[in-house]
Amino acid sequence: MIIGVLKEPLPETRVSILPEHVAIFKKINADVLVENDAGEKAYAPDDKYMESGAQVASRDEVLKNSDIILSLHLPSETESYLLQSKIILGYYQPLYHKDAIKKLLEKNITIFSIDMLPRTTRAQSMDALSSQANIAGYKSVLLAANIFPRYFPMFMTAAGSIRPAKVLILGAGVAGLQAIATARRLGAVVEVFDTRPAVKEEVMSLGAKFIEVEGAADASKAGGYAVEQSEDFKQRQKEKIAATVAKSDIVITTAQIFGKKAPVLITKEMIETMKNGSVIIDIAAATGGNTELTKNDETVIFKRVTIVGNSNLPAMMPSDASKLYGKNICNFLELIIDKEGKLNLNMDDELVKGCLIKGNAEL
Repeated sequence: MIIGVLKEPLPETRVSILPEHVAIFKKINADVLVENDAGEKAYAPDDKYMESGAQVASRDEVLKNSDIILSLHLPSETESYLLQSKIILGYYQPLYHKDAIKKLLEKNITIFSIDMLPRTTRAQSMDALSSQANIAGYKSVLLAANIFPRYFPMFMTAAGSIRPAKVLILGAGVAGLQAIATARRLGAVVEVFDTRPAVKEEVMSLGAKFIEVEGAADASKAGGYAVEQSEDFKQRQKEKIAATVAKSDIVITTAQIFGKKAPVLITKEMIETMKNGSVIIDIAAATGGNTELTKNDETVIFKRVTIVGNSNLPAMMPSDASKLYGKNICNFLELIIDKEGKLNLNMDDELVKGCLIKGNAEL
């Protein structure tokens, strides 16, 4: 069994596994073939991979000689002829990239997407959504602090007092909770909105105020995502958010609905009420964004308010992001590779079945 690791296209800086993960594959008698400079942006040079027991080769060699190919993003369609009857594993978001996925499936390629993993207790060690969202939440606050033209904490000096920044976080999933903790550590006053009343206690334990809107639809089985709400709830939600946005200096938005466009929670009119110099970091930008003005991978300045659309914040911390993601991948691969290094797809396993977009490999 040969595990291939591809270099990701820019601006992606992460890599599927680091040199430290190679030893895990050695234990199950699997060899690792890494594309030249695959880990360079994550501060993992080729010589470190070779020291760990991996081989380094060209992209074509990796594609031709590997049985399972690791890449965070989908390989290009032009490379699909090299992937026939092979397995690819990554963070592919198939519900948002249906056309690209369909074209690869037509080439007899087996696709596993780790972000489709069922959100169960047993799956926690493989949960790449959570490991990367944690980083996104942390980095979103640091990015906002870097852009914001004022302090986060309160200061009392001989020259006068500086009030603490007011931060609003929309969504208290993994990213939102880490954003709360980070903003509080920086001394900000934090308010949080989430449609799930169950997260109130966790939000308050981190030192933030929970904004409640009664009558939310049950989201307990949505795997940490938001769910569609009634029109009546949406109207009351809009009014509550609008009032909070107007007095906020920083807004971090993280709300997403699994497989659908992100809900628009902040309108253009709300942004117009924000103070000059305010900052919005929209983590949901890749799926449409939580504001009307969000543009993915772009920074928009509207009425002196900065709106950053960035769903790939983990790429700003490539070393730790790759470390955590790589461990998630290793744990999953141990489900489908036996101790002799042979492929063993157990379709009765809910985790294997959940990640498999389509199985064309010989079982």
